[in-house]
Amino acid sequence: MNTNPITKNKLATKFLSGLKKQFPDAGCSLCFGSPLELLVATILSAQCTDIQVNKVTPKLFAQYRSPKDFAEASLKDLEEAIRTTGFYHNKAKNIQEACRGILERFSGHVPDSMEALTSLRGVGRKTANVVLGNGFGKNEGFVVDTHVFRLSHRMGLAVGTAPEKVEQELMLVFPQNDWAFLSHALILHGRKDCKARKPNCEHCPFQKFCPKINV
Repeated sequence: MNTNPITKNKLATKFLSGLKKQFPDAGCSLCFGSPLELLVATILSAQCTDIQVNKVTPKLFAQYRSPKDFAEASLKDLEEAIRTTGFYHNKAKNIQEACRGILERFSGHVPDSMEALTSLRGVGRKTANVVLGNGFGKNEGFVVDTHVFRLSHRMGLAVGTAPEKVEQELMLVFPQNDWAFLSHALILHGRKDCKARKPNCEHCPFQKFCPKINV
């Protein structure tokens, strides 16, 4: 459904208010204790549930505590440690090369800017947004996963056909301070009611103004 900018802004305000009421404690579901751990966990979460990642990371982070540990690890051992997250060959290489980049170019510290993070192997804009928003408290962008992408269109907030386009649209209608919260809240709403195959529109808390319902 196409809406003009004014309608989008009004919708965004209503959805933001409602999401804050429905999911006041929405936050990152990945378990981490540092930006490095969040970076690694986010890389592991590709094509894998956060629940499964959280099963793997306690032992992983106990064994590998620094970028140097990951960079110098046996690739075979690292692959075995993350095997159950899927695509473990590529993920292990990305984690190891990203940590080598952190050591070589950022003095062993996970960088806190979009440009620097996305210069690391295996770190795209989505991963960088997760790390910046949840690891550093910086809202430089909007995390657009499959839930956020789907809901943005259903809610009449975006028309873009690519995540990057949707991100730019959402950044225009929502306050920057709320970007990190909103990505988590939208994911929760997508899991609870606005599901991909059978959205629970009848019991949706936003049914009074959601464009999908009021057509």
